Amino acid sequence: MRYAAGVDVGSTQTKAVIMQDDGHEKKMIATALVDTGANVQKAGGNGFAAACKEAGIAPEQVGYVVGTGYGRYKIQFGNTQMTEISCHARGAHFLFPNTRTVIDMGGQDSKAISIGPEGNVLDFVMNDKCAAGTGRFLGNAADVLAMSLDDMGPFSLKGKNPVKITTVCTVFVESDILSYLAQGKKAEDVLSGVNLAIARRTVSLARRVPVEPAITMTGGVSRNVGMVKALEDVLGVTLQISPLAHFAGAIGAAMYALEKVNEGSEAGNGEGAHAANRGN
Repeated sequence: MRYAAGVDVGSTQTKAVIMQDDGHEKKMIATALVDTGANVQKAGGNGFAAACKEAGIAPEQVGYVVGTGYGRYKIQFGNTQMTEISCHARGAHFLFPNTRTVIDMGGQDSKAISIGPEGNVLDFVMNDKCAAGTGRFLGNAADVLAMSLDDMGPFSLKGKNPVKITTVCTVFVESDILSYLAQGKKAEDVLSGVNLAIARRTVSLARRVPVEPAITMTGGVSRNVGMVKALEDVLGVTLQISPLAHFAGAIGAAMYALEKVNEGSEAGNGEGAHAANRGN
């Protein structure tokens, strides 16, 4: 039995996944989700430890660990690091093998990835200079409207007359929202307008790469049903979204790690050849 792990250290949450290969089947046997907080290195270790506990295995049994995400270089117990682009592409392909375009919306950035039939990256574009189209932007909007992120999605679906948001700048959106509320606009219509503004910007970004079906959405924002609907309305297609979409990056990292474990096994290195110093 061979085990591998992927640890995706994001700006707000850290995701970890354990993959298993019994010689007949490659499958995901555990996931873990922890808040990243201020100590990125500790978050990676905590996520990995929680996933091992969920899988019922000791950390030393994991043959290879690949780190990804914005904090990937802080995963000191890992064997190597890979970019979010490659890992989200591979993870989306694992969840939906027919995926040809990935739209990932995370806490601090958003990206669109064109992938091939095997989950390989063909092209990509990334917005990591501006918070528009990210969880941070939605978080600011939630603060202005005095509601939780969990409530935002369902609440925005009640909007029947979305307002026109003139900016998707995190700095100025607060002024737009407060201005509309002062005019007596319904909060749900304001929030619906915010979602549409983000969706249009995200789709404009995505169209710099070939946007071909099937389109899979990954990242934490995929759990916001209002944002998903706005994207689908702008794209004119239904997005593929797995309950595990939040873990796509970690899944992809774990898939790459499992390949390394199998390569080592075939070379005669045996299980656990890379597992030293992974008990913390």
